[in-house]
Amino acid sequence: MQLARYAFLLQRRLGLVRAWIPPTEGLPRWQNPRMDAEELIAAQIAYYRARAIQYDDEPRHADNDQRRPEYLERLRGDVAELDAWLEADPPTGHVLEIAAGSGNRTGRLLGSADRVTAVDAAPEMLDLLAAKHPGVGRIQADIFSWEPPQRYDNIYFGYWISHVPAAMWDTFWDLVDRALVPGGRVWFMDNAHPDHANSNGPGDWPEVAEERQIEHAAESEVRTRRLRDGSEWTMVKRFWWPDALAADLGRLGWTAHVAHTDFAFMYGTARRSAVG
Repeated sequence: MQLARYAFLLQRRLGLVRAWIPPTEGLPRWQNPRMDAEELIAAQIAYYRARAIQYDDEPRHADNDQRRPEYLERLRGDVAELDAWLEADPPTGHVLEIAAGSGNRTGRLLGSADRVTAVDAAPEMLDLLAAKHPGVGRIQADIFSWEPPQRYDNIYFGYWISHVPAAMWDTFWDLVDRALVPGGRVWFMDNAHPDHANSNGPGDWPEVAEERQIEHAAESEVRTRRLRDGSEWTMVKRFWWPDALAADLGRLGWTAHVAHTDFAFMYGTARRSAVG
């Protein structure tokens, strides 16, 4: 995977990797009709491959952002709520972690699972995960073109629901169903809806929220983000309210229980609804 990382960085330096799809003239990027779902996913994968080099030492992941003490204190409280939720009813057996990234939440699965298999599209992220958790199985694959080789007892994904484009939403949950043993469950967490965070967050929250985001359109699922080197990248960020997410999963045949933390996160579980 190190060779893949070096090859990607070389392609990026030579300008062979596009950070975002050129817009139709006169339209902002988030209204670009040329960017179909597959192009959007490819751009998002490229963003996370490029971001891997800085991912774990970003202040919000290092948990040491002393520039914003109120935010940091409140964030730690929300993280503690997430940890308590997962510890009270953890996934067990052979757990599949989808979009595992650098493994920042993988360790929380190892205490209850007999085995963890992590799948992610970015080899650079999986390198980071392997350094932290060498016993975790790793699969490099774009989840939207991946076919599970087996069924897993339970499934977990963090910071992933918001990255699934609307056009691929139903297809993704079909894949989850194929990857899960009958009766298995899904655990998930993600960023809270911005309106919830803005209404309930600390006074220094707004500048944290806008730190990496360049453009925002409330009606769009496409975002442009900037990395430390100044490069701009396209990715998906599709926010959910807990009730809306539970209702939509119900439409797809899942029974879900979803909640917000104090301000920062959304979390929940889902299980295939009983038939008959």
